[in-house]
Amino acid sequence: MANFTRKAIKESFLKLLNQRPLSQITVKDIVEDCGINRNSFYYHFEDLPALVEEIVGERVQALIQKHPTVSSVEECADAVIELVMDDRRAIYHVYNSLSRDVFERYLMHGCGYIVSTYLNAEFAGKDMDPADLDALIRLHKCACFGSVIDWLNGGMKGDIAGYFRRVCALQKSGVRALGR
Repeated sequence: MANFTRKAIKESFLKLLNQRPLSQITVKDIVEDCGINRNSFYYHFEDLPALVEEIVGERVQALIQKHPTVSSVEECADAVIELVMDDRRAIYHVYNSLSRDVFERYLMHGCGYIVSTYLNAEFAGKDMDPADLDALIRLHKCACFGSVIDWLNGGMKGDIAGYFRRVCALQKSGVRALGR
């Protein structure tokens, strides 16, 4: 029964978060929506930030489990986009709240996992200085993270998937080839 209640709390919260900003959601709203009492909420979660942290953490963990291997830069981008797009409005509301740091921390972790999984596989068995590989992982992790944050700061306008596809194409063709 405890898992059922915990799941109901999360589902109600996400439903409400897809409808309105986090600052306009209270524990009372959640318990009324899922038909439990306040004590039941507090039995499962310390407060709303703890609920946000658990949900965001679970989303990133699901991303990691879904992608044990990554075979291309495009697949890296698709995985990160999927993380953000599954509950687009809810993510936007969390990002524009006091819980932004939680979202950013988990997003960075997800980007790091996806990029390192791909690059470690891509350079496996090749003679590459580990420090160089670490530098490439950090560069691409930060580029992926920064692109998503920039898109969120712009109000989630534009085609983020198309943007990532274009960046991937530019990387493959080589930026120098464009100037000729």
